Parts: sequence; structure tokens; C-alpha cells
Amino acid sequence: MFERPRAGERTLLVRVDLGDAGVDDLEEFMLLARSAGAEVVGVVQAARRVPEPRWFIGAGKAEEIAARVVAEDVGLVLFDRDLTPSQERNLERLFECRVIDRSGLILDIFAQRARSHEGKLQVELAQLRHLSTRLVRGWTHLERQKGGIGLRGPGETQLETDRRLIGKRIALLKRRLEKVTGQRGQGRRARARNGVPTVSLVGYTNAGKSSLFNRLTAAGIYTADQLFATLDPTLRRLDLPDGGHAVLADTVGFIQRLPHDLVAAFRSTLEETVQAALILHVVDAAAPERRRRIGQVEAVLQEIGASGVPRLEVFNKLDLVPDQRPRIERDDQGRPLRVWLSARDGQGIDLFLAAVAERLDQGRVRRDLCLDPHQGRLRARLYREGRVLYDKPLEAGGWAMGVDLARADLTRLEREEGVLADWPEQPA
Repeated sequence: MFERPRAGERTLLVRVDLGDAGVDDLEEFMLLARSAGAEVVGVVQAARRVPEPRWFIGAGKAEEIAARVVAEDVGLVLFDRDLTPSQERNLERLFECRVIDRSGLILDIFAQRARSHEGKLQVELAQLRHLSTRLVRGWTHLERQKGGIGLRGPGETQLETDRRLIGKRIALLKRRLEKVTGQRGQGRRARARNGVPTVSLVGYTNAGKSSLFNRLTAAGIYTADQLFATLDPTLRRLDLPDGGHAVLADTVGFIQRLPHDLVAAFRSTLEETVQAALILHVVDAAAPERRRRIGQVEAVLQEIGASGVPRLEVFNKLDLVPDQRPRIERDDQGRPLRVWLSARDGQGIDLFLAAVAERLDQGRVRRDLCLDPHQGRLRARLYREGRVLYDKPLEAGGWAMGVDLARADLTRLEREEGVLADWPEQPA
């Protein structure tokens, strides 16, 4: 039987460049390791065109790492790439210490940070999906039965039992998360009926989303200079200068090469972003690779189906950028496109709130409708997806209605119901 080595805190980082690494990849990798609680004692860098099937890295580099593990009393080796189960097993045998890949490291950080019931369910689901592909590591002596006299097994192997139990647990977690998703959906529909839009904060991890959230709502969310400092979603009321208000949603931070299991597990949380009236994309204005980070966030938004939601870029940490001042940048139509501010000292917060109010006002329209008696289903849908300003029965049958809808919802209803296109649009 192959036994996994015990855990150790003295950690050696292995960064492999396959031709797609950026300037800040190493810094981000080290911050990930420290966020997990690792004591980093050194970094080994390697470059390959394609991964080596057995070790991922070359044999010479693997022997170099094995020597450093012994010389520096290393108990854990972290790879900044995703390894196959067999590669992890081969490297652990060679190094005689634990080996964890990038996805395993991020899952460990998420497990440490999850506090709410929903967050713990989501992390456990992602961990089980990740583990289900790596059961071979601990049970090599219990592989499927071999043929021949004296080699036939007693029936279901331990490996098959584990897979079955993990499959049952995954199905249970999915059902529980579906229930949470339904509860979130009820909350969103109630806010829509009351005409309260949702504004979602997204951005690269450690861009200052939670600091901005605290500045705007006094929520007291934990903040720190580390990756994934906050994990659980939080909703708070946001008062706007025009007298209106919105619901501000803080979400988990994104990162390059975010494991797909995590994106899938946190889909119910990220649904707040998909259904938002406006996305606030928070950017670390002082980061040297901010453009590449913006691209990473846009890729995740596209993956979860939020690429079509209107957005406002928020360039945060203005206090760390010389020769910059709080301001609003506008597009060719005069709409707010980007706001420069500092969540730490409050510079530009007033401009930010004005820009959000302006974008939300442009994001909603009012319609006066006259529905026929057979359009009861459409009437119910208008109650569900918008805010009904008035609803009067007509003598000839049907209803005269005034509705306040998000522009995106109006476009979808026009496409699906057709009749809405015949009625004049009024600004909300």
C-alpha cells in the first residue's frame, strides 16, 4: 500500500512556466501559499514546452527538488500547476513528502475561510469533486480484482466503495445547494417586485472589494492583505444620492486559472452576479498587471453567463497610485465607464455613488401596457420580474398596467412575448 507522507509546514514552491506565465505569477503564487498558512523556505522555477507525463517536470529538476527537500527539511511541496493523480503520487514517492497542486491549494484556502452554511456546502462539494479523481492515491493495494487462481477479490473493492459513497455525498450536497439557490431566487424576486436593483461587486482577489463594501455599508467584513480573505457572500443595503437604494452584493474574488470545480460549486453564489442590474468590477489600480487581471475576471464572468450584464469599472487603491485623482471617466455616449477612488481613505466615494445612481437610472425603463384577457401568464410574469406601478381591470376584459423593468428584462420579454414592443417606452 502507498501511504501519503504526513503534513508539514515548511514548504517548497515549484513554479513551472509553460509559456503562459505572467510577470506577477510568482508573487501571486507565494501569496496563495502564505494565505494557506505555509512557511515558504524556497522557490524552484522550471520551464517546459509541455508537461512530462511522469513527473510533470523533467527528471533532472525532480532530482534537484528531492535533494532540496532533504537538505532544507521540507514537509510540503506546492506546484503552481494542476497535476494528475499519478503525477502527484510519483512525486510524493520521490520526494518522500506531501505534494499539492494549485487546485488543491486553493481548495484548502477556501476550506479555511468558509464560515456560512452555504459556503461550507460549496467548499465541500468542490473538495469531493477534486478528491473523486484522486482516490487511487491512498488505495493502490485495493485496485480492481485481478484474474487468476488466488487473485480473485471478495467483491466490491474499497476503491469502488469510496467512489460510491463520494457520489452519494455529492448528490446530497447538490440537493442542499439547489434549496439554497431557490431561497436566493425568492429574495431576488421580492427585491425586483419592490423595484430594488442588485449591484454586484466582482474583481480579482485582493483588489479591495471587501474594503469598498465596508466603506459603503459599514458591514464590518474581515479584510486583510491576503488572497480570498473573505469567502462567504454578503448582501447589504446601499443608499444612493438620488434618494433611491440598491442591494450591494459582495462575492468571492477571482484569480487566474480558478479551478472549474470551484466555479461550478459557487454557481449559486455567483448567481447574484448573473442576475444583477449592474456589475461593479473592482480593479487594483496599483497592480502592474491590472490589464491581465481584468481579462481574467472577464473570462470568469463569461463562464458563469454574466458577460452581458452592464458594468462599471472601479479603479481602487488610488492612494497607492501617484499623480492620480478621483474622477469619473465616461464613454462616447456620456455614460459612466470608470471611477477612480480609494476605499481606504474615502477619496472619490461620492463620485462613485453618483456614477452608480446614474447607471442604474439608465438601466431601467417604464412601460404602460394593455393586456388582453388571455395574457394572464404575461401579467403574472410582469409581477414576478418587474415592479408593477398600477394594475387596473378593463371593462372589455384584460388589464391596463404600468411596469418598471430592468432594460435587460424588457429586452428579453420583447423577444419572448412580442406584444411589448408596440408600447411606448418611458424613462424610469
